Order: sequence, then C-alpha cells, then structure tokens
Amino acid sequence: MTGDGLDGSCQRTEVVVIGAGMSGIAAVIALHQAGIDDVVLLEKTGRLGGTWRDNTYPGCGCDVPSVLYEYSFAPHSWSRSFAAQPEILGYLETTAETHGAEKAIHYGTEVLAAHWDPDTHFWHLSTTAGTWTARAVIIATGPWHRPRYPDIPGLDGFPGAVFHSADWDHGTDLTGRRIAVVGTGASTVQFLPEIQPQAAHIDVFQSTPQWVLPKPDHPLSPRLRRFLERRPAARRLLRRVQHWTQETIGVPLRHPRLLAPLEAVARLHLRAAVPDPALREALTPRYRLGGRRLIASSTYYPALTRPNVQLRPTRVTAVHGSQVIGADGTRTTADAIILATGFHVGDLALAPRLHGLHGTTLAQTWADDRRAYLGTSISGFPNLFLLPGPNILTGTSAVPTVVEAQLRYITTALNHLYASGNTALDVTPEVEEAHHNALQHALRGTVYNTSGSSYYFGVPGVNTFCWPWSAGRLVKRLHTFTPDSYIWTKQQRDPRIGRPTGGAVVPPPASRQRAHRLTAERRTP
Repeated sequence: MTGDGLDGSCQRTEVVVIGAGMSGIAAVIALHQAGIDDVVLLEKTGRLGGTWRDNTYPGCGCDVPSVLYEYSFAPHSWSRSFAAQPEILGYLETTAETHGAEKAIHYGTEVLAAHWDPDTHFWHLSTTAGTWTARAVIIATGPWHRPRYPDIPGLDGFPGAVFHSADWDHGTDLTGRRIAVVGTGASTVQFLPEIQPQAAHIDVFQSTPQWVLPKPDHPLSPRLRRFLERRPAARRLLRRVQHWTQETIGVPLRHPRLLAPLEAVARLHLRAAVPDPALREALTPRYRLGGRRLIASSTYYPALTRPNVQLRPTRVTAVHGSQVIGADGTRTTADAIILATGFHVGDLALAPRLHGLHGTTLAQTWADDRRAYLGTSISGFPNLFLLPGPNILTGTSAVPTVVEAQLRYITTALNHLYASGNTALDVTPEVEEAHHNALQHALRGTVYNTSGSSYYFGVPGVNTFCWPWSAGRLVKRLHTFTPDSYIWTKQQRDPRIGRPTGGAVVPPPASRQRAHRLTAERRTP
C-alpha cells in the first residue's frame, strides 16, 4: 500500500475489498494465501461481522448446520448444532485476527463512489476517509445488509417503540407489554419464542404463511466436541454427512415432482405442534415448499399456541395512535411494534455508486435485470467481483462454501491477469448473456420460480437470487477458470505520472510479483 499525491490523501493498493462480514474476511485471507498481500478491507462501521454484527435480536442464529457455517481453513468447536449469533460473531472476530485479516481493515470508511479509469485500468474510490486507487475491487457487502421498512400509513405517529428486527432496540423492555409483530419470516420464527414468555400479549401479523420444517437444534456435549477436535477425520465425515443432507433436501426443490415427502414432513410437524384446527389452517401455506425462503424451527409453532400470542392472518394496512389495523379490519392495541419485514435482498446499496466503462453505473446496468457471470463478474465492470452476486445461492447452500469457491475463482483470475502481463479483465457480454439465459431457463423448472417471492425475485419477473443446480455443480464450475470468457487488455497510461506508456505494463508491486511467482510455481511440474 502506497500513498499517491503530495499530501498522501490518495492511497494506492492492489485490491480493495468492501465490507468486513463473513465474505470480506474470507476475501482478505484468500488473497493473502494466493500471494496477493497488498489488500485493504473497507468497513463503514466500527466493527467487523456484517449481518452477524447487525442482527442481535433474541434467538438470532444460523439456519444451516454449524459445521457447514465455517471456513474450511478455520474449523471451530461449536457449542450447538446450529450456532447462535454471539458465537458466530466471536468466530469471525477470532478468525480475522488469527489469519491476519484484522490488520487490513479500515474502520469508519464508507465508499461514496467508485470509478473505473479505462486509460489507467485502476478503480478510483472516494470514501468518507479519503480516496483509494486499486487495480481490483471485491464487493462483499452481502444480500442481508439493508433492512426493508414497510410503508404503513400512521406508523410515524405511533406513540410507543418501533424498531426493525435487524436493528433491535435492546433499550426497550418488553416485559409486560403488548407487542405487535409485523411479518412472519425467518427472524420472527427465531425471536418470537424468546420474547413470548415475558410479554403480556403478542399479535403476530402474517400476510403469507410459511413452510416450517423441524430444526434439530441442540447443544453439543463437551465430550463430543473434544472427540471431534481430536479426530479430524471424524469431523470431516460429519461435514460430508451434513453437506449431503443439505444437497438431498435441494433435489426436490429443483424437481418439484419430488416435493411431496418433504411437504409431508412439514405438515406433520405443523399438526404435531398446533392442535387447534383453525390456527393450523391459518398457518398452512398455499404454495409449494421452497417457493419462498426455507425456514426451520422446532419452537415457533409452540410459541404461537401460547395463551398470550394471537396470530393475525392479515397484512397491516395502517396504524392509528396505538392501534394497529389489519387489511381484514382487525384492530389491536400495542405498546411496541416490531418490524420483521426482511431485507432488500436483491439490491446492492453500492450499485448507484459504482461507475464502470463509459461512466455507466451498476444501478443503470441492472435497471431491468440483475446478472453476473457465475454470480461473480459483471460485463462492463472490469476487475470488479461480487461476493456473493446474483443467482449463486440456493435454499440449502451454506454461504461459506459458495464464497470460498468464488474466491478460488477470483484469485485464479487475478493471478492469470498478473502472469499474462495484462492489467484488466472484463467478462464478455456474450458469455454473460449465455450464462444468464441458461440460468433463467433452468429456473423455470424449479420450485424457486413458483411463488414470485420478493426474496428470490429482485426485479419483477426475474429470479435474481437462486442457483438452479446443485451446490456441488456450482463449486465444480467455479473451480475452472476460463480465460476465453474474458476480454484482456493492457493499460495505456501510468496513473502515477498521468502520461501514455505506449502500452507497456507498469512493474507490479511486490505482492503481485509474489502472486506471479506462485502462479508460475503451481504450473511447474
């Protein structure tokens, strides 16, 4: 990392990573392991962790097995089969420190704009803490970043506490209070059983019922944890079993004709937990399982049957004073309102600030669609990568598995860039278009496209979230980098002196020389 300019206000680095969550931390470590040491990680807040830093609501935890929700290079002795938020955040902090990623983080640094310079082949980033120049940029802000706030008339005039589940107000005491919960997604499923015992009454407003599978969440005994620590082979076997369990669940989601057994498990779970026929009917979905985000819980249904909890199967249309009003005319009185209305999953907050070739912003490029080749590269935005990008996750995939596969692809691409003597790579429009068409065609036959869920459909009529094949196929595909899918070019002007170089390549910094050397070593028999 070097300072450009006499006042040192513009700093130069090889790679800028944006967002210090699970993906951003993994990116720094992967780049270091690939021999690219000149890396900075820009984080707009004062602490790493991403969604696991932001979401602190009671009961917050992971919905995939703990042994899959970790980096392959940093196994952890989890205390539960499905880890809770505090343990995951602690794991990320420890891993960042022990693997050197913490040193690369610049806290309190929000990216205000990023412009690609077609002459110098550098990205120029303006931030709240100065400017940066980088050869490559990795966007690792993730899909669970911006809470979605509903537009409810009168909500601003509510006299009590109002907060989103992703921005939980721990200063509000819910003991003995009447609470209105708006939404019944993954967050509500987790926090409702935690707040139910202390509240006087809870009205749960449900616009759409969810399919809920049983969740085998339980503490892992110290004896079992010690055994797994001492027997790496046994731990690897457990990971494989969990991985193939997730893959098996994914098969009927891709082939809906096979969904009946899985739906039967969910219906049996509902029947066993909810004896009241009327309540059970209100909780029964009218769409196929997997048409919306998969949810697993063994405590949500029992919480809804408690005397102080009332399910309101209607959406909220207005708030008048302390009354919450439903579309069916329901009126309830509340002391506090919790908005469990999810996230802008398909949106990238930085999209209007990213200027690619010809100054076009990513928001303009994605105005009618959101696409990226292998969920990683965007045509017209050279040397820029997404973690994770559109159409790369599924209802059963573990984010660390996907992100690590992406990072193997990205580091291979960068090392190929250095070894070839080029300074920019940009996926061709034809390759991106063909990949997108294949994805959308394959998605038509899956359950992901059956309900029109806003979680999956980032823009009307286009599924921008789901990968239509298996996680194994994704990992295998990302394992192979195809240079012919990209346009390769050399810079025309040295950014340090602002004059043409006649197409010559500027000598790379030490980290790139090391990366180039590692690439050559890997190719030597």
